[in-house]
Amino acid sequence: MNKEEQMLQKRLIELSELSYRRDIVTFSDFLNLNELNILHTIPRDMLSSRYETFGGYEPAERQMAAFLPDALYYEYRYPISVIRITPANRKFAEDLTHRDFLGGILHLGIERSCLGDLLVDDSACHVFVTEAMADFICENLTRIRHTVVRAGKIDGASFSYTPKLETIRGTVASVRLDSVLSVAFPMSRSRLTGLIEGGKVFVNGKLITSNGYRLKEGDIISVRGMGKLAYQGVLSETKKGRQFVQVGKYI
Repeated sequence: MNKEEQMLQKRLIELSELSYRRDIVTFSDFLNLNELNILHTIPRDMLSSRYETFGGYEPAERQMAAFLPDALYYEYRYPISVIRITPANRKFAEDLTHRDFLGGILHLGIERSCLGDLLVDDSACHVFVTEAMADFICENLTRIRHTVVRAGKIDGASFSYTPKLETIRGTVASVRLDSVLSVAFPMSRSRLTGLIEGGKVFVNGKLITSNGYRLKEGDIISVRGMGKLAYQGVLSETKKGRQFVQVGKYI
């Protein structure tokens, strides 16, 4: 663990202690996959309170941690706002990508930790942000590349998102992590091994470095730089004992 990761771990432990000591809910900023893994691997005896994570919608990759006092007797809400960004005039709009929207927001001087996931479709970008930065972004984000845009907050409670998945099926000897990855990412076994052992693969937000890790139906697999998968289970077994599996590849 490098110095920056040690500082994050210390900060998370402090938030947990503050929650316990003051009997309040405390929140982290948005955490990426590696940072979430640091949280998940903190020894339980170093955390004074339990925690939950959420990113504004169910399959979010970047998430906040909420540290909860033992005697929590009231409902709490994550300090997350949802902003919808649309071109001011579709006729003159460029085809903007995730990278374009992210770059435009960061250009305002926003820290990446204040931003959750960005969901881009043909007509708009929805971005999850800390409540403290929402108004600033809405007031100051007027252009992405050469496209004039409008940004405004929407009701996060009514926001719904259904990810688009490409269904991929294939046969594997077993539901090991490396085998299932080979169904979605056709590449050499050595390259897949390199990704896993090199700390690029996360299952349900936890770093997995073992090729033989056995997946369970419903597991979400994130491969940094390559995309995200939903392991959807075994469909059948062949006469030779191989398993016919299905995964959904996020597109």
